[in-house]
Amino acid sequence: MAIVLGFSLISSYYGKLRAEEKKLDKIKSKWGKPVNTRRNFDLIKTYLNADKSWDRLSDVTAEDIDLKSIFNYIDRTSSKPGKQYLYKKLHFPETNLEKLLELDAKVEAINQDKPNRELIELQLSKLNNTYAYYIADLFLKTHESLFVPIMNFYIRFVPLVIIALIVSLIVYPNPISILLLLFFVGYNVVLHYANKKKISAYTNSLPQLLIMHNVAVWLVKNSGLEDNESVKNSLKNLLGLKRSLSIINLESKLINGAGDLSYAVFQLVKTLFLLEPRIYASSIKHIEKYREDIEQVYQYVAEIDMLVAIQSVRDGLPYYNKPQFIDTDAQMNITDLYHPLIDKCVTNSLYTRADKGALITGSNMSGKTTFIKAIAVNTLLAQTLFTSCTKEYKAPFLKIQTSIKTSDSIEEQKSYFQAQAQSILTIMSRSNEVEQVKSLVIIDEIFRGTNTIERIAAAKSVLSYITANQNFVFVSTHDLELAELLDEDFAIYSFEDSKSGAVLVFDYKLKEGLLKSRNGIAILESMGYPDSVIEDANIVSERMMLKYME
Repeated sequence: MAIVLGFSLISSYYGKLRAEEKKLDKIKSKWGKPVNTRRNFDLIKTYLNADKSWDRLSDVTAEDIDLKSIFNYIDRTSSKPGKQYLYKKLHFPETNLEKLLELDAKVEAINQDKPNRELIELQLSKLNNTYAYYIADLFLKTHESLFVPIMNFYIRFVPLVIIALIVSLIVYPNPISILLLLFFVGYNVVLHYANKKKISAYTNSLPQLLIMHNVAVWLVKNSGLEDNESVKNSLKNLLGLKRSLSIINLESKLINGAGDLSYAVFQLVKTLFLLEPRIYASSIKHIEKYREDIEQVYQYVAEIDMLVAIQSVRDGLPYYNKPQFIDTDAQMNITDLYHPLIDKCVTNSLYTRADKGALITGSNMSGKTTFIKAIAVNTLLAQTLFTSCTKEYKAPFLKIQTSIKTSDSIEEQKSYFQAQAQSILTIMSRSNEVEQVKSLVIIDEIFRGTNTIERIAAAKSVLSYITANQNFVFVSTHDLELAELLDEDFAIYSFEDSKSGAVLVFDYKLKEGLLKSRNGIAILESMGYPDSVIEDANIVSERMMLKYME
């Protein structure tokens, strides 16, 4: 028996070594690359949703700039807490330079030793189980006692009663002791399974909390980050909770190491002596007492995971720039900007001031919407991860406000125009002259959905108002008439196309000046619309242009 157990332990030890080697190989191979995997955003956003701060990125803007897709690209984390922490980080653009510089210094420190960084990722991967998402619930929610006092008393002392009955049967077998033992055993089995649902919320998260504690202890010793005294104190405070979860730790080792027989015996003992309800009832007291310590350790581990992920993103980009934030001279100077989600994206540069907006005209499919989204995305990355997809990024700290994907709502009986009008009104209310942090305002096809005259008149008034309050405004439009009305308040840019036979060719380069061509009818022609339709459309278009020029 001893030989079999020894062989089993040796086999388990070398099995773990081989598993770790495979994990390390995987960690090395995925560096600098997006991780293509399914992500459960309902669980990822748990940590974010608990924070209702006013400076959070709005849901509208997050949707407009495809933040989930941005997160899918950036997420190189190894743990579930790391995912939650990074996702929240992307929703809170920073306006404090010191905090961003501190973040960047941590990124540099933790990634300078590549072999050690890989070991850090290996440790963090221990928290990649789906149940690790639920650690956040331990400090985000309040926790009440699982059982009434009399039940707590029973759970605590019934193991002693059972042991006493067993001893009495050994010393002096008698039917009363047998009946009592059978009663308590039967009642405990029923009680064990009846309370499974009540403690299920903790059976998922508490074992992961134990793992997180062990990972944090390792990171404190080996991460290379300093100033972690508060984390050390929190780890000490949680030692009592760790001891109360020692049975769970034993169970985990039995699952991963010993055979089915050992695990079955353990389950029988746990059921008969009500170990599981007792463990979790005792642990809840510790959790409620040390919620702040749990959050402290969670943030420490999750932030380290994010710091590693940031460097992986940087190393995987064609190039990147650490932004420069300007306190004076309200200007935005961006060189060779690109959108990180677009492969081989054509780069563009821009220079603008807060007192003069930018109106982007362009033919269909020419790239104007992608360009203004890229500005918003890079502003967000600069103010969250201290990383921009540019060769140079100079701008003030900005609030990001957008109106891009506005749609009509049948349920609320709102037209497209009403929906966008409401969205733009919200932007105006948060972009007035009293706001200390000015806004980056991105609007795609302003007031589309109403008649031409009123659309242009309303758009001119709104855009002049927002720009007058020293905000950076980027607006895409097909309305060339609007460009003429805004000539004094806005710089005019355009994206154009050229025609090669029946095919439209786009260079996706931003040019100064007004759009010189329209391509709506050309697109219909390239799609194979009847010649008679194309000819008639061209005739009507020419008549309308002549009438407008008159």
